[in-house]
Parts: sequence; C-alpha cells; structure tokens
Amino acid sequence: MNREEILEMVKENNVHYIRLQFTDLFGTIKNVEIPVSQLTKALDNKMMFDGSSIEGFVRIEESDMYLYPDLDTFVIFPWSSEKGKVARFICDVYHPDGTPFEGDPRNNLKRVLKEMEELGFTNFNVGPEPEFFLFKLDEKGEPTLELNDHGGYFDLAPTDLGENCRRDIVLELQELGFDIEASHHEVAPGQHEIDFKYQDALKACDDIQTFKLVVKTIARKHGLHATFMPKPLFGVNGSGMHCNLSLFRGAENAFYDPNGTLEISNTARNFLAGILKHARSFTAITNPTVNSYKRLVPGYEAPCYVAWSGRNRSPLIRIPASRKLSTRVEVRSVDPSANPYLALAVLLAAGLDGIKNKEAAPEPIDQNIYAMSPAQRKAVGIDDLPATLAQALDYLKEDEVMKHALGSHLFEHFVEAKEIEWDLFRTQVHPWEREQYMKQY
Repeated sequence: MNREEILEMVKENNVHYIRLQFTDLFGTIKNVEIPVSQLTKALDNKMMFDGSSIEGFVRIEESDMYLYPDLDTFVIFPWSSEKGKVARFICDVYHPDGTPFEGDPRNNLKRVLKEMEELGFTNFNVGPEPEFFLFKLDEKGEPTLELNDHGGYFDLAPTDLGENCRRDIVLELQELGFDIEASHHEVAPGQHEIDFKYQDALKACDDIQTFKLVVKTIARKHGLHATFMPKPLFGVNGSGMHCNLSLFRGAENAFYDPNGTLEISNTARNFLAGILKHARSFTAITNPTVNSYKRLVPGYEAPCYVAWSGRNRSPLIRIPASRKLSTRVEVRSVDPSANPYLALAVLLAAGLDGIKNKEAAPEPIDQNIYAMSPAQRKAVGIDDLPATLAQALDYLKEDEVMKHALGSHLFEHFVEAKEIEWDLFRTQVHPWEREQYMKQY
C-alpha cells in the first residue's frame, strides 16, 4: 500500500488511533500510540521517542530516536471500541541523522538479509510453528497454573476446551491477512499450535510478533492467559517454535535437487552443516531464557543433540518429506521466547557461513538419539546442545560469525543482560532446594 491508500483506509474504517510498534532487545513488542491527527507526521518519519527508556537501546545522553513506519505492515485491528478502531504500523528505528539504529533487531535482520542477497539468493523463506499454553485467570485477572483443558495431541472438544478460543484466534488472524495452514491441540494439556504459511524472513518475524499479540488479546477475552514461556509446567512437553527454512533464487528453491540424495541440493547440505556448526553458539539467541533449558531435555520431543535426519524427530534438524518448492530445513530447537528478528538473523548467518565455506554435512542420524548412550553419541560425533543459559552464552561469546550476525551493539547488550539474568537465577534459593534439603541437613 502507498501513503494515499492508507489515509483513505483510515478515513473509511473510522480509525481513531495508530500504534507505532517496534521490538526491543528481548523480543518484547513496544508501541507509541498516536491519535489519527498525527498520522501524516508519522508517515513523514518525524515521530520521535526516548530510546534510553527501552531495554538494550541507547544511553540517556543519546536518547532521541525516530520511528520509520513500514507501510507494508499497516493493518487495522479487527477488535474495536466505541471510540473507533485502532490500526498499526511496524516500524524501524533510526538515529536523528537518518541512519538505521544498529540496536534495532529488525534493522539488524535486514542487514543480514543483504549479505544473503550478495551471495545470489533472493529470498530467505521461514515457516514458523509457535506453540503456547492457555491457563485460567483468577478473580483478579492474574494467571493461575490451572489449565483450561486436559486434551492431548489433535484432540477435539469437549476434551479440548481451548478449541473455541483457538478458533477465535484463527478468525482474528485471518482478518489480519494471515494464511492459516493448521490449528490443533498439542501434546501437553492446555498446549496449542497454530501454523501459518511461510513468508520471507522479515514478514515472518513481523507475523510472529502480530501472532503473539493476537493470541494474548483473544485469550484474555475468553478469561484465559496465553503464555509463550518455553516450559511452564514440569513433567509435560514444553513449547517450541520450529522454524522451517529455505533459500530461493527467484522462483527456484535452492534447497531442491531432484537428482540429489533425499532430493536435497548441495546448497541445502552446506546450509544445514552451517547450522550444525554454529548450533551451540546460536542457542543463547534462539533459547534466550533460563527456562528455555528446562525444555531442552530428553523425553519431551525437544532436541538436545546437534545432529540431523531426513525423518527422525529427535535431532536438532529434520528434513520434512515435502519436496520441490516445499523443500526445507526444519530447525527444532528454537522456542517462542526468542526475539524472532535475532533468531532468524543468527540462523541465516549460520547457514550462509556453511554455504560460503562449503561445509560438509555429517551423515544423517536416523535412530532415536534419546536412546543412545553418551559413548554411542560421541562415537558418531553428536554434540550436546548447551544445558544452561550460562553455557550457551559462553559458546556465543567465542563465535565470531554469530557476533557479526548480531552486530557489536546487540551482542554486547544481549550478553550483558543475560549474564545478569543467569546470576539472579543462580543465586536465588528455589522451592525445590528447600523441599530437598531443609529437613535432611
């Protein structure tokens, strides 16, 4: 859409407020809401905000930042009030001198995408599969640990009591232009998944952020709290966000080769080899919370080991059965607490490093890795993913390719913040410790 079309849509749809959204270092959506009378100013890229108030942005002495709306992200939210509808733009963050802010995760992904184009690829397509839990709210509107259903994988109502909420989420997403491919109950009680069609990486990240906002908004209307926390409950599966990745040259899927083994190209093999090479380093970005590592344990369908397979679901990477335009590499470790712009930047950079250096993919592992002993895994060269956030940060700090993928600003602020988070967790006394040791010692 162009500027004139947007102004006309705003007028025709009784839009009274505009949200200018952007994403902070940790993937949290931030927004400045303006009355529609300020829309022209926003479209002229003249909306300023205090960047020093946003986590990981800038210091107080350099706080002035500008929001540049991406016109392609304009949508009018389906929900409305008596005071008129609300529309939104997703924005890029710029310095006052008109240069892109290097601490803006969205700008950073654009930078890595340009490096992809310099290698001759036109698109990095991403199909995300974000999972979430629904918990009941208490009388004060605060989330409880009480699930709203006890359904299982692909269950239907009445076992799946979240079905109505999930259906309303899908309807709202479709009104916003999402192409929904599937909606179903996941393995754990109270756990759900809604899959939407792949897009180019930037649009996919924008969609993930919009998806999270819609899920939380509609869940609350049903008296529920939606959480994308990776492992909210002990003893059941956690929530992942598998990322299906493919590179294109024009209309051609660069990962497909009808004459290749498994019908995948050498480019695909180099790409997945790069993912495997940098997996332990990028895990700090794709699994960025202390809680993320409670999900990456054996027995709950989440990958713990750096390996790949054409059909096995226990390794880090799987190659789904679809071919031709649908040929893709599925990275299964990513969880929905990740900042999508940072996660896709490091995944793309890892894969491109494999392509540039013609990294050779190891042999696929087609047996259940969970059932293999440490000695068996070592014999075939399978490394473990990091077991804690602290370990993941140590790997990240040693990987120059990943540091480049983030840029110095994002890298330094991310590591600093996450080391503080780990130290706060490490020094806290948890209920489990009191249960185990209070009487014994």
